[in-house]
Amino acid sequence: MVKLSSYLRPYWKAALAAPLFMLIEVMADLIGPQFYARIIDQGLSSGDMVYGIRVGVLWFACILVGVIGGIACTYFSSMASIGFGTDLRRDLFAKVQQFSFTNLNEFTTASLITRLTNDVTQVQHIVMMLLRQLVRSPLLSIGGLVMAISLNANLSLVLLFALPLLLIVLMGIMSKAFPLFTKVQTRLDGVNGVMQENLTGVRVIKAFVRADYEIRKFAKANDALRDIGMKAGRLIGFMRPTMLIIMNGTVIAVLWFGGRYVNSGTMQVGQVMAFITYITQILHALMMVAMFLMNISRAKASADRIKEVLNTEVDIETKPGASVEPVREGRLTFENVSFRYKGAGGPPVLKNISFTVEPGETIAILGSTGVGKTTLVSLIPRFYDVTEGRITLDGRDIRDMDLKELRSSIGMVLQQSILFTGTIRENLAWGDPEADDEEIIAATTAAQAHQFISSFPDGYDTMVGQRGVNLSGGQKQRLAIARALLRKPKVLIMDDSTSAIDLGTEARLQAALRKLMQETTTFVIAQRISSVMDADRIIVLEDGQIVGMGKHAELMETCPVYQDIYRSQLGKEAV
Repeated sequence: MVKLSSYLRPYWKAALAAPLFMLIEVMADLIGPQFYARIIDQGLSSGDMVYGIRVGVLWFACILVGVIGGIACTYFSSMASIGFGTDLRRDLFAKVQQFSFTNLNEFTTASLITRLTNDVTQVQHIVMMLLRQLVRSPLLSIGGLVMAISLNANLSLVLLFALPLLLIVLMGIMSKAFPLFTKVQTRLDGVNGVMQENLTGVRVIKAFVRADYEIRKFAKANDALRDIGMKAGRLIGFMRPTMLIIMNGTVIAVLWFGGRYVNSGTMQVGQVMAFITYITQILHALMMVAMFLMNISRAKASADRIKEVLNTEVDIETKPGASVEPVREGRLTFENVSFRYKGAGGPPVLKNISFTVEPGETIAILGSTGVGKTTLVSLIPRFYDVTEGRITLDGRDIRDMDLKELRSSIGMVLQQSILFTGTIRENLAWGDPEADDEEIIAATTAAQAHQFISSFPDGYDTMVGQRGVNLSGGQKQRLAIARALLRKPKVLIMDDSTSAIDLGTEARLQAALRKLMQETTTFVIAQRISSVMDADRIIVLEDGQIVGMGKHAELMETCPVYQDIYRSQLGKEAV
């Protein structure tokens, strides 16, 4: 919580004003009982109505001042806490954007969503409570105690029995609260995870008639959250009535002993009533402290989860003094590159990979599932960093290049074509926000997308649903390719990006790419061998190593793995 307090600095004026106005409300609350004690003891008892009315007016004015102070405190505490939460959520989101793929593997998507939403809300709520209760509860307790002692020191001894009981209850509950609230947030991660997975894969669920299974799966996660929530709720529920019993017992004791003092003439009725008010204020303030500390327990669990994200060391960043010189040619070299995922055992995913790609050359990568094809191309934009060896681009180690400059020179078409809510034009603008209509049409024409876009009533202003749900798989792939082409990259990476496109469209696409990307270094990962037979070179991977490299004809003579892939797809008679 202390580290996160820095997010209050921009709102220090509101954070300072809130407790100051709360101080006004507290002073009004402490002075109030003195007024009605005087009304009862000096006004009503003597029949002096003028005095009673005069004191009543002053009392009303005091109440009004207190109300104004309370409203102003709420306003400023809300301003500071909402600003705090907004800035914290912004920095959390920005930190996640900096994460490498390795960092992202450390957190589930559902957990990050919970931390950005529910956890921030919990901490924001406690900040608002802090700005109110930090002044109110201690001052009301201390001020009430001073006022009570000033009325009757002997009667104040009742608190010697009430306060220790309250502390014992509070300490007992707090010792159990923190681990429970940590589990609540973890279970909430689980519910969010099931819900996110279900909504993402709703079409598959319906296709396989698995709705009942998913409902049971969600119910299991939801019940787990309910069980731990109920356990935490019972703890909170136990605290409030216990403290009310102590408070009401204390009031009964005050009435008992106060009545005796009235009978003996050492106290007046109005003073006893004022004393009860002060005792109630003290115990109520302490109960608010207990509730506040309970919320602190929950907020601390959330704050720890937030700090876990903020404190995560981003393992891929731009080095100080990194080169910002643009990539001009696109010559790419792998020098004895090996790679192993962080924390993974067994052999590395890639071992001793070495090759050079000249500008304008097209390199195809083939191999069975899991041999490291996608991992290999993911090293180029530094989604991961090599474990051993190095990768150079135009002779510069990519780790010595400005990360933004490096990635800006690379066009990526990933296995899963991700589109975002917005128009087709807005999605294409990810490639180049400044592209004009002529450039956009040129890119979509090459990607074989212009024709189907033009068939829509709104054309390029057609709205794309979340994740492109209103487009076919082939349409999404062609838009993703057009988006990458708009960047005019020096290096183009196409990771199985034509799997949903028919052979005729793919052939026209490849022809257009060869013409358009003559000066672009291109990597193509494909499942269909027919898609890469015309590549300048084909790299064949097996067990994370290069087992063959060359043109199609060369590999058909020298690489058994390539021959097996060819025969499995095109048949023995094609050899």
